[in-house]
Amino acid sequence: MGFAAYMTGQAVANTWKPRWHVVAYCLPMGLVDRFLTWGLFEGDGLLVTGYIIDTIVLLIIGLFSFQLNKARRMTLQYPWIYERVGLFSWSEKGGN
Repeated sequence: MGFAAYMTGQAVANTWKPRWHVVAYCLPMGLVDRFLTWGLFEGDGLLVTGYIIDTIVLLIIGLFSFQLNKARRMTLQYPWIYERVGLFSWSEKGGN
């Protein structure tokens, strides 16, 4: 599910959708994760704390991927305006 969250963040960033879409897509992904835990590993599928922890981890992975790909997309799409500052950020060329 972590790979699915990473790909979700990448897809949302590449289609120029806002960050809250990652959150909206990762919330049901937490339910799928709990279902797979129950179905494949005979875990407790109705454990609320398990859902919360799994969903938080998926959100972190998805938002990490979103910001990483958004920075890449901004600097590749608009190379005359923006330059890469770090792994997750960009700034205007010649600006502070």
